[in-house]
Amino acid sequence: MNKIQFKQIVPFVIFAIVAIAALFVPLHPNFDEGKYNAADVGWIMVATALVFLMTPGLAFFYGGMVHRKNVLSTMIKSIVSAGVISVLWVTVGFSLAFGDTIHGLIGNPGTYLFFDGVNSGHAWSLAPTIPLTLFALFQLMFAIITPGLVVGAVAERIRFTSYIAFIVLFALFVYSPLAHWTWHPDGILFKMGVLDFAGGTVVHISAGMAALAGAIVLKRRKVHMEHQEIPPSNIPYVLIGTGLLWFGWFGFNAGSALGSTSLAVSAFATTNIAAGAAGLSWMFFDVLRGRKPSVLGFCIGAVVGLVAITPGAGFVAIPHSIFIGALAAIISNLAVSWKQKTTLDDTLDVFPCHGVGGIAGMLLTGVFATKTVNPAGVDGWFYGNPEFFFTQLKGVLIVGIFSFVVSFLIFKIINIFQPIRVSSEEEEEGLDVSQHNEKYSQGTLIVMSTGVEVEHQG
Repeated sequence: MNKIQFKQIVPFVIFAIVAIAALFVPLHPNFDEGKYNAADVGWIMVATALVFLMTPGLAFFYGGMVHRKNVLSTMIKSIVSAGVISVLWVTVGFSLAFGDTIHGLIGNPGTYLFFDGVNSGHAWSLAPTIPLTLFALFQLMFAIITPGLVVGAVAERIRFTSYIAFIVLFALFVYSPLAHWTWHPDGILFKMGVLDFAGGTVVHISAGMAALAGAIVLKRRKVHMEHQEIPPSNIPYVLIGTGLLWFGWFGFNAGSALGSTSLAVSAFATTNIAAGAAGLSWMFFDVLRGRKPSVLGFCIGAVVGLVAITPGAGFVAIPHSIFIGALAAIISNLAVSWKQKTTLDDTLDVFPCHGVGGIAGMLLTGVFATKTVNPAGVDGWFYGNPEFFFTQLKGVLIVGIFSFVVSFLIFKIINIFQPIRVSSEEEEEGLDVSQHNEKYSQGTLIVMSTGVEVEHQG
């Protein structure tokens, strides 16, 4: 049995303290059923579950792309976010994102500490027809998947414990402030007039810029320096992951209408159409560049389309989503090609797809937004209001710079306390074995801790 080190005890002690502290949170009467709209409550509950489904979808999407010796380690990094962020969100995360504002920069951590008062019958000011508890859970699902997106950039070389530390610090110091700036009525970006329907800035640009920072700090993998071509471990996994992401994204975008309304239906439609258009656009653009149409190409393109439509899903007309998805896919495709000519080792192209895709989506929202679709929005450049485009551009710059700088510092600080990157020997062995004592290959799953081999055909 390996000797337990002090740094291995610390996470358990912190978790135990949090679990015990939760026992002493005051209780409040349950919310009054008569205050809320049953259809809205039902839809947002479904949407919350759909958004959660995106996390295992992301695990399959990423897991299918990496080398077979890193499949499990990549997938667990997506899934473990559900555990870490769920606890963190209840304790302090929701308060930081949606608590009483402190100068428009961050929520008061004491507003909903340990969800105190969340279940007391109040509703969020912008979602009066659903309980605050449901709104908090819906937003939790966004907070879960966002750090999981960063995994793709640092896959195959980040230490698991360092990644857990990153999740916590990213959620506290990047995601929660950005959610407050963008979606709280007193947030600085909200007051500037920046529109982000479902997370183009808060989720995708923030994750894309954090991915860029992580790739820079962790430097290149050995196989990348040697210019080795690593075949995806399981392309059907990528296809399954794409389907789960696409399906879950209906909750992500249409659920952000925060009610069972015609706006939710419009966002549902723009989401699907942008994804389809982007998948085709990526595939056709590959053919124009002398490549063959591929499963990976269509899947990546579809996800880029989903990313790009996210900020404008409830602000743009349904036909315009075709153009938004198609153009965003071409821009991200070119960004991937640019990245391949540099020394940047963003393993699964998170920055070109989520960062660049999110930027494209935000700016195209600045072009095509219309009050005809959403009277609470504004008209964009296409409808004679170029000022709104530049408002969106300012939002993109603020979020992008903030996320990159703070994420870069987070990675650097973690590296002070323990190596953020695995050793060259561990990297060569594969992170499945070196970090988790498990091994996956197509046809066999070997659980090293028990010695059990589970065979299957296919």
